[in-house]
Order: sequence, then structure tokens, then C-alpha cells
Amino acid sequence: IPVLFVLMPSPIVLHLPHVSTLIPEDLRQDFLLSDQELLEELNRITDHATDQIFQQAFPEAKAIVFPVSRLVVDPERFSDDSQEPMSQVGMGVTYTKGSLSQPLRELPSQGKRQELLERFYHPHHKKLMEAVEESLLANGHCLIIDGHSFPALPLPYELNQTAFRPDFCLGTDDFHTPEKLVERVGKELESYGYSTARNQPFSGTIVPMKHYRKDKRVHSLMIEINRWFYLREDSSVDSERAKTLANVLRRVAEVLEHN
Repeated sequence: IPVLFVLMPSPIVLHLPHVSTLIPEDLRQDFLLSDQELLEELNRITDHATDQIFQQAFPEAKAIVFPVSRLVVDPERFSDDSQEPMSQVGMGVTYTKGSLSQPLRELPSQGKRQELLERFYHPHHKKLMEAVEESLLANGHCLIIDGHSFPALPLPYELNQTAFRPDFCLGTDDFHTPEKLVERVGKELESYGYSTARNQPFSGTIVPMKHYRKDKRVHSLMIEINRWFYLREDSSVDSERAKTLANVLRRVAEVLEHN
């Protein structure tokens, strides 16, 4: 009798929200910056190559990648500005200020804001939620890895200008991030000589609203890489260094997969 092996989906879901530099042509006129200023802002605010690094590190995981720049809509923000701390500096779900606190665009009308949410934000979150549901159905649990990078020096928009800037920042949620998970990842990274910190310089990690603070089967951890490891001064990617980081994170993935 032939034995059938069913390949179960990985319990890990990758979330990569800030890698794109795309500003759709029909939205370019909304921005107050010149082409050069916009290019410079995109270089500062984009998590360059995080899709390559994390997808190489977690090849079996389903990756949910936001298709446009966070300058258009930021999928990591709460859609309600009253819940979003970054809205106080003009960087809620629809930014009106850039990373240097410079004017980025006029405050979108309620209609325009809703249009942007319907076009980009809600479909992205639906995909993330569906990927989590698929993992729960197949595995009984799910781990979201929220992949980011951050600049070596703080940008003016950052709320905490004096936070420690380690090699890797591990962002947690006290409901969805088990202590053992953070310990395992931190220990593995530190075994290669990297420094880690929790929730510094950035904090938190994403969970779909359907499961947020409700479903303990959904675990989530944000991993942020210090950009000086793999970006040159002009924001171009050093492919060899990026490959090294992917290999290190692949070891992290193996630790998570076997625990």
C-alpha cells in the first residue's frame, strides 16, 4: 500500500510591511516633495531588502509583503488614529509628515483616507489574517515573524531618541509573545556575537485584529535588523552582507522549527 505524505504548511507566517518603495502613479501628486526629496525620504523610511533576507531565512514560511510604500499607507499602524501613538507626529496610518518631520502631504479627506484603506490596508490585513487562519487550521498554532530593519542613528520622527540601538531589536507583545520564544531567538543571535534588545528602539509586533488579545495560539515576534550591517551609505544593498544575515536568521528559523 503506497504511503502518502502530506506536506503541512509551515506554522510560521512572515509579515514584511515596509520593504516596498512603490508610489502608484495616480497618487504621486498627493506628495509635496520633489522627485529627489521623495527618493531621499524613501531611502530613509524603507526597510530595504527585508523581503530577500527574511524569505531566504524562512523559505518554508508564507510571506505577506505589503505591495506599496508605507508613505502611501502604513499597514503596521492602527487604522484608528486615536489608537495610534505615531499619529501625534503626523505618522498615523496615512502620513502627513516624513521622517525628518517635514510636510509630506496634506491631511487626506475622510473619503480619500477611506479609499486608501480600502485599496491597500484592508486587503493586506485580510491576507495576513487568512495566512494565520491557514496555519492554525493545519498546525493548531501560528508564529508571526514581523520583519523590519532600522537605521543605525535615530531619525527625527522617532519618539524615543535615546533608545539603545542593538544589532537586532526584538519586539514583543505581552499577550502574544511567550518569554521562551524571545529567549531562544535572543540566545541564538547572541551566540553569533550579535547584540539584542527587547522593544528598543522600536516596540511591539503585529497580530491580526481577529486574534489580537483573544487567541493564545497566535504567537508573534518582531525582528528588526540594524541597517548598518547590510546597507551602504547610499542605501544600496551589500548583497554579501545581506546573505550573511539571511544565513544567521536561517539558524534562528531552524531553532524555532525544532522547538
